Parts: sequence; structure tokens; C-alpha cells
Amino acid sequence: MAHVHTFGAAAPKAAPSYTWCYQLLCGDNTDLIVMREGCRILCRKLAQSCDSLAQFAQQYKSMPQLGYTHFQPAQLTTVGKRACLWLQDMLIDLKQVQSIEQSMRFRGVKGTTGTQASFLELFNGDHDKVEDLDKLVTEKAGFTSKFTITGQTYTRKMDSIIINAVAGIGSTINKFCTDLRLLASLKELEEPFAKNQIGSSAMPYKRNPMRSERCCSLARHLISLTASPVHTHANQWFERTLDDSANRRIVIAEAFLTADILLNTAQNIMQGMVVYPKVIEKHILEELPFMATENLLMSMVKAGADRQECHEKLRVLSVEAGKQVKELGKSNDMLQRISADEYFAPIHQLLSDIVNPSNFYWQSSSTG
Repeated sequence: MAHVHTFGAAAPKAAPSYTWCYQLLCGDNTDLIVMREGCRILCRKLAQSCDSLAQFAQQYKSMPQLGYTHFQPAQLTTVGKRACLWLQDMLIDLKQVQSIEQSMRFRGVKGTTGTQASFLELFNGDHDKVEDLDKLVTEKAGFTSKFTITGQTYTRKMDSIIINAVAGIGSTINKFCTDLRLLASLKELEEPFAKNQIGSSAMPYKRNPMRSERCCSLARHLISLTASPVHTHANQWFERTLDDSANRRIVIAEAFLTADILLNTAQNIMQGMVVYPKVIEKHILEELPFMATENLLMSMVKAGADRQECHEKLRVLSVEAGKQVKELGKSNDMLQRISADEYFAPIHQLLSDIVNPSNFYWQSSSTG
């Protein structure tokens, strides 16, 4: 009712005609306008974040870095290629939110059960005027299409679709920030750290990834909001029940506001990410001899060696080198063991070329 009284006070001449309207005509249409504008704001910020990640990926497309599966060292990737994983997800979010913003439909001018019967009476049975009013209000609100069918509200399925797309931003940023937190623990990459920033109240030496942790916390909240619109839609009795109102006032606002601050914080991180090439190189050299065993095997076979015999020798040397690393805390001496073994004499002069890191990531570089 507050909408009705406010409109009547602001536009007294139109007040008599507005008595034929009701709160949901104003409220639902306003919600759609607000969500459309919210999507536009998020799209602009998503585009900015995509640009920041693209620049970072381009800058580091050729810097090799350990890839991980199951958080265990796997084949090499590049810093830029990994950034492209984050970028690709964010581009999907941008496309999805943009698509929703462009295809969003207006509720329009419809009565308390969506039939327009009240407006037909207002216009003395003139169907054309009712249709013209619906079209005019839709166009004035900046929409190109409207729902043909509604109950008292537009279908709450629309809210679920919109909030799910907005929550997708949360999952993308959570993935990005989680990766960055892990890389910070490895001391390979980290978020920007201010000159006088305190990393820990108890341990002065620490550089806790506070921005990334904040993003993960907020993203978890944003993702959790996707359940409410689904339940609201599922529990909408017939043309409408009032139990959707309070829930929507909380969920829709919180979803857009949370996504907004997530993108602000993520953009701050993306623009200031710090890379530590020496640490990355150290980690590569620790694992590269193991990664190179397949290449070593192929080179020996090309030189005339028996594949199975060579495979067994490499396996034995790998186990011995692994003991040096895991049990004694020493460096990986796999290559030294190969250099000292006369069996591998045919490739001794080729070892440096075989284990060149660029042999293991060139496709990542070309796509980064």
C-alpha cells in the first residue's frame, strides 16, 4: 500500500487511475528493473576483471610452472596458462549474466491474478487500450519484451535463474582465490601486500592472504543463496502466496551486493598479483627429473635400447632418487644417477636438451 500512497502523493492527477493498480504491479516491475541494472553493473566489473586476467596471462604465458593434479606435482603448465583457467570461467560468467540482462522480460501491466480484467474495466472494455498500456509501460521501463503469462507475480523461476548466474561469479572467484592461497603457501604467487600491512597478529613474519580468504568467505555465502529462490518458486501456491516477499527482499539484495564486493576485491588482487620466478624454478627443478622419465625412455629407444629394460632401470633409479628426497631430505639426484650409469651413455650428451622445461609446456605457452 505504501507504493500506492506514495504515487498518489507524487502524481495527484494520476492517483485515481492508480487505484486500479496494486502493490505487485509496482513492486515486481521495480524488482526486474533493479536486477537488470544490477546485471549491467556486474557485467562491467566482470569485463574489467577479465581484462586484468588477460593481461596477466599474456605477461606470464611462457613462464613454466608446476601443474598439479590431486595437489600432487604433475606435468608442467605455465603461469599464464593457469591464469587462463580462471579467465575462462570468468568469461563464462560474463556471457551468462549478459545474456540474462539482455533477455530479461518485464512483468508489465496485469491485474491481481494476471488477467488484466481490472484494466479492461478501467478502459470501458477497450481491449486495444489495455494492450497499448501494457506495451507502453514496458517500453518506458526500457524492456523490449514482457511476460505474456503471469499470476499475481511474474514467475519466480526467473529469480532462480538470475541468482544462479550471479552466484556463478562467487564460484569462479572462490576457485581463483583458493588457487592463489595454495600458491601463496608454496611461495610461488601471492596477492598484493601493502607496505605496512600486518599479516598476522601473533606471528609478525606471516603474510596471510587476507583478501583471498575474505573472497572465499563471501563467495561461500553467495553460493548458499541459490537455494532460497528455488524453494520460493517451488512453494508459490497458485497465483501467489505472501511467503515469498520477506525472503526475496533479503536474498536478491544480498546476492547482488555480495557479487559486487567480490568483484571489487578480486579486481584489486588481480591487478597486484606478485610472481616469484626463482621459487617457481626451484620447484620445477625438484620435480623435472621425474617428469622427464618418459622423454628419457623415448630417447633411449630411439638410440636402440630395449623399452622394457630401459623402463625398469628408470624405475629403479626413480625409487632411489625418491628416497633421497623423501627420507633424507636431500635434492633430487635422478639426473646425476643417470649420468653416472653407463647404460644411459647413448643419451648422456643429450640430457640437458631432453630435460629442458620448454619441452614440457610449449602448447600451454601457445594458448596462454
